[in-house]
Amino acid sequence: MIKSMTGFGRSEVTEDNRKISAELKSVNHRYLEVNLRMPKKLNFFDAAVRTYLKKYMNRGKIDIFINYEDLSDSQSALLYNETLAGEYLKYLRQMQQTFSLTDDVTVTQLSRYPDVLVMEEQTADEEELWKLIQRALDEACSHFVETRVAEGNRLHDDILHKLDVIEQGIAVIEKRSPEIVSEYRAKLEDKVKELLSDVQIDEGKIAAEVVIYADKICTDEEVVRLRSHVTAMRSALEETEGVGRKLDFIAQEMNREANTILSKANDIEVSNCAIGLKTEIEKVREQIQNIE
Repeated sequence: MIKSMTGFGRSEVTEDNRKISAELKSVNHRYLEVNLRMPKKLNFFDAAVRTYLKKYMNRGKIDIFINYEDLSDSQSALLYNETLAGEYLKYLRQMQQTFSLTDDVTVTQLSRYPDVLVMEEQTADEEELWKLIQRALDEACSHFVETRVAEGNRLHDDILHKLDVIEQGIAVIEKRSPEIVSEYRAKLEDKVKELLSDVQIDEGKIAAEVVIYADKICTDEEVVRLRSHVTAMRSALEETEGVGRKLDFIAQEMNREANTILSKANDIEVSNCAIGLKTEIEKVREQIQNIE
């Protein structure tokens, strides 16, 4: 089972008047890159969230959004600084006596002085909050993995189809190769007969020339290796985790063999077939770029 690096997942968890929502989306990337956005009050969970995500993904550029809402009435508390209020009042009365002013200080006025009354946000229990975040992450990541697996299955089937096409091309080259040598020998003999009509043909020299030509255009090794790479890729497609890099390496080797076959080709049919192989291998490589 292979996974695509393209995925999406979302979840929302509510408990004790607190709501956590998590949303993930990803695209292909050479390594694992996590872009995390969440409220400042949750920033101390940054490292924990990044570590937790590694349970579900190995590669890809991941954008994750976490939102937190406290729906309770006790989100914040009003704090009264009696000591500070006393200091304000002491100096106000001192100013009244020093400058012979009227004492017009009221409770309302005193309460408006800086930091006498302060609204303070209640600190959430970190352990309980982390459990809530984990629940949201688990659900979102589960949906995220499901979409990756579904897309991975489509990539799996498409790559297998392309490998079938590649194997068909290899079979054509295997069939055509001995025919090219036979045709070359026949042409060579006809040419020699035309030039030396009254002279007996030296079969040994003809055979030697054919051997040199056959060795020059021989693609047996490349074909065998190419078939081996196709088999290796089919096997890798059935592995479970982190096969993207392995598949990419195999595809590079397949492309190298196809290039060599094309460079040795001295026949239009083999040339066209080798070009077709390179085209299909490139399509495979493009699909592999999306595999985790």
